[in-house]
Amino acid sequence: MAERYGRPRSVPRMRTVAGQVFLLQLAIVVLLVAAAMVALVLQSRADSEREARNRSVAVAETFAHAPGIEAALKSPDPTAILQPRAEEARKRSGVDFIVVTNTDGIRYTHPLPDRIGKKFVGNLGPALAGGITTEKITGTIGPLVQAVVPVKARDGSVVGLVSAGITIEHVGSVVQDQFPLLFAATGAVLVVTTGGTALVTRRLRRQTHGLGPAEMTRMYEHHDAVLHAVREGVLIVSGDGRLVLANDEARRLLNLPPDVEGCPVTELGLDPLTARLLASGRTATDEVHMIGDRLLAVNQRPTDQDGGPPGSVATLRDTTELRALTGRADVARGRLKLLYDAGTEIGTTLDVARTCEELTEFAAARFADYSTVDLVEEVLRGEEPTAAGGGHDMRRVAFSGRRGDTALYPLGKLIHFVPSTRMGFGIRKGEAVLEPDLTAYTGWQEQDPKRARKLVEYGIHSMIAVPLRARGVILGVVMFWRSEKPEPFEEEDLSLAEELVARAAVSIDNARRYTREHTMAVTLQRSLLPRGVPEQNAIDVAYRYLPAQAGLGGLGGVGGDWFDIIPLPGARVALVVGDVVGHGLHAAATMGRLRTAVHNFSSLDLPPDELLWHLDELVARIDQDETADGTEGSEGVTGATCIYAIYNPVTGLCTMSRAGHLQPVVVHPDGTAVFADVPGGPPLGLGGLPFETLDLQLPEGSRLVLYTDGLIEDRDRDIDDGLALLRETLAAHADRSPDETCEAVLKELLPEHPSDDIALLIGRTRVLDPSRVADWEVPSDPSAVGEVRSAVSRKLAEWGLEEEAFTTELILSELVTNAIRYATGPIRVRLIRDRSLICEVADHSSTSPHLRQAATMDEGGRGLFLVAQFAERWGTRYTADGKVIWTEQLLPDEEA
Repeated sequence: MAERYGRPRSVPRMRTVAGQVFLLQLAIVVLLVAAAMVALVLQSRADSEREARNRSVAVAETFAHAPGIEAALKSPDPTAILQPRAEEARKRSGVDFIVVTNTDGIRYTHPLPDRIGKKFVGNLGPALAGGITTEKITGTIGPLVQAVVPVKARDGSVVGLVSAGITIEHVGSVVQDQFPLLFAATGAVLVVTTGGTALVTRRLRRQTHGLGPAEMTRMYEHHDAVLHAVREGVLIVSGDGRLVLANDEARRLLNLPPDVEGCPVTELGLDPLTARLLASGRTATDEVHMIGDRLLAVNQRPTDQDGGPPGSVATLRDTTELRALTGRADVARGRLKLLYDAGTEIGTTLDVARTCEELTEFAAARFADYSTVDLVEEVLRGEEPTAAGGGHDMRRVAFSGRRGDTALYPLGKLIHFVPSTRMGFGIRKGEAVLEPDLTAYTGWQEQDPKRARKLVEYGIHSMIAVPLRARGVILGVVMFWRSEKPEPFEEEDLSLAEELVARAAVSIDNARRYTREHTMAVTLQRSLLPRGVPEQNAIDVAYRYLPAQAGLGGLGGVGGDWFDIIPLPGARVALVVGDVVGHGLHAAATMGRLRTAVHNFSSLDLPPDELLWHLDELVARIDQDETADGTEGSEGVTGATCIYAIYNPVTGLCTMSRAGHLQPVVVHPDGTAVFADVPGGPPLGLGGLPFETLDLQLPEGSRLVLYTDGLIEDRDRDIDDGLALLRETLAAHADRSPDETCEAVLKELLPEHPSDDIALLIGRTRVLDPSRVADWEVPSDPSAVGEVRSAVSRKLAEWGLEEEAFTTELILSELVTNAIRYATGPIRVRLIRDRSLICEVADHSSTSPHLRQAATMDEGGRGLFLVAQFAERWGTRYTADGKVIWTEQLLPDEEA
């Protein structure tokens, strides 16, 4: 190319950039080498002095501690012994002298024999005190560093001194050997620098194509003339997203300021889409972008495809004249996109109010300036609206807009739409109403004239009202308002609004139906769960039940978790927690059946393992009945777990058994929380395996914690982590009441969006005072009945219950007499004063008495009838070695 402009190639002269770079690099290298040499000399001096000190101290210490030094110093002629040793050590260590002196500083050794016997020159004070001293002096052999070390006897006294010294010049001579290497490295650096400069010069010559300044100037002028003469905008963007060049047409099309070069393209004031395209540098072909009121076609290509600099070049072509032809297609595409986006953003939950809020938020952002939704009251309650729902009053449930201080009806307002107005008539008929110009007051203001004037004064100028219709009934009305957008609503906007509302109506109706099912399931479940804590003195109990969050846990968000607190005879209490797998009405109904069954089995006073066995049989029969039905939608119990515990406050004994349920937690009075190792049985309904029990002696104040898996399981937390967190939380709040502990546990473990039911039951144990319990062993002799009556009368008098003595004696006489007559083995009588007076007669017979109606001529059969008449309740409890017949009598304060 150089020959093309008539200039032959030549070697770059020093006035060229390459030559100047060469000279600059050479000067820098020379300066660096000189600085390195000066630094080396200064460093070598410091290193030499430090090395001299270290070596003199080391040699002096080594010689002072050598074997035989102390003996030589104490010998008659120390010089004869030490002089040869000192000279040999000096030669081997490389120091200039090793001098041994007595404590007065008189030399015993010296490299120059004529110095022996003379006074040592130096500071001996620290060495005589037992320390080591080093000093820099100028001696007859030049600047040197000497060290003085004491020679100590076995008793620690200083018997002599050893001094070693070396001249600094002797140590520094080693550094001088490095100068040839330094000069060699300098020469190598100069050679490498020269080669690098040659390579840079060659690359620079290749990039400029050998052109001289005149040729390059002429070439730039041609380039500049062409660039600014074309009728297409040209933008050159660097690799880091900054504008390098913009021609006149690009400045006009984009309305760029004069000093725009060097600015990031993201700061040019362009729309975000165009700015992202220019900054990305990606390839683009005829992409249409709206810049102000111009429609520009943008083409962009990277500049580094053939080894060029990183960046991109974009061309802009004004295609505004095509806007009229493509406008309708763009509008149609925009409306289709709006409806598509509405389908993805509206109806994301099964909540009526939230779905209405999503509709207003979407419409206010994409279609109107303000949007409201008013619903019939029945829809909010989840009920089925009537066909004439459009004539009912409606409540405003959602509002969205640019500002909140408009004159529109507020949220929660019950609105009556006047039937005589066009809007009221259209809502009743299910027809949309368009009011393109509210300032004309064409009759719409009759709904509320005062509020209508405020709306117009606020700037709202156009409105569309579309009834919410689903399955032929009107659910409510959606209204769209414009104030910021100057263009009024048109007929095309009306059709778009109708389509948007029609799609939203389906989501709202689905949410309404879901609300109805959810309400039914919650009502059913609440009716099946305990309404409160029954009266009993065995434990101080608290509970929490939380249904799964609506929309996350299946139908209704209601599951089959349940719990119960069941008072038992003998002042005992049963705690039950169960879990039926699944959600919705079926799970809630199954839960109710199981809870009723547990109540029935508990009335038989069965031990926990037997009760779970009967419950397992019941679940198996339910499965067989429901699966044999064969009707569509019939389903069995897909899984159920249960834990059943009986606590006796008289003995402090807790007996537990579980069927596939999680281990309970026992919190001891000292705050220790442990998982009770209750033998694990299979879930209910599987059958085939027996259930086992665990007996625990619980001190007073212990806490028994039963729960379901919804408390500890979460999609973001492992079950082991949940169990560990539960135990830590219970241990940390061991001193709180059961109710406070329930709150603390839920605060720590409750998931943000619980997808399963949560049942939590915490009972703090109480122990009945021994003074409120009395028992006697009765021999199998009818004469012993009178003794029992007397003992019972005395105990009742001690308790202040003399009024109950007659009834109690009558009851015990009959029960003890029956036991003596029909049972075998020892008989025990126990009297418990709790909320009621409890009488228990235990024997070793498994035969239970039955209440019957005695005939007129029968001699017996009336005793148990009398017991049933005088006692509030009575029954039989079977034990491992017999049975217990018990009765309960109301105490006087209870009767009052």
